Amino acid sequence: MKKLLRKILGATKDENLMHIIENIEVLVSKVLSIFMVVVILVAIGDLGLFIFKELFTTPYAKFNTTLYKIFGLFLNILIALEILENITAYLRRHVFQVELVIVTSLIAVARKIIILDLEKIEGIDIIGLGIAILALSISYLIIRLSNSKNAS
Repeated sequence: MKKLLRKILGATKDENLMHIIENIEVLVSKVLSIFMVVVILVAIGDLGLFIFKELFTTPYAKFNTTLYKIFGLFLNILIALEILENITAYLRRHVFQVELVIVTSLIAVARKIIILDLEKIEGIDIIGLGIAILALSISYLIIRLSNSKNAS
């Protein structure tokens, strides 16, 4: 019983506990990256089926209306790829790269704007998206400038 108690107390020391937590973080990141690859492959299949269906069933004059849906599906895959890049960058360096997170957010907001149905949206929503893009762009600029100063 004393041996088990010593093991438990030894595992809760700061160094040992941090090592255990780091191993759990790496394991979770690996599982997330595998799931993200599956999501990307399924999304590519879905995109392929959607394009194939739309090319052969949509009348020629109506194809432009489904083009926005296709762009949205493409951007969904790009966003998933950026998230996968965030996860793999974490696995490589064990730090989150804020620049990648901001770029992913910019792509997500751009996707929202591209697929936006202007007939169903209010002005305040457009203003909010504009403010989000402005804030993300300024954040990206600040991080790029600080990274270039650190590299010099």
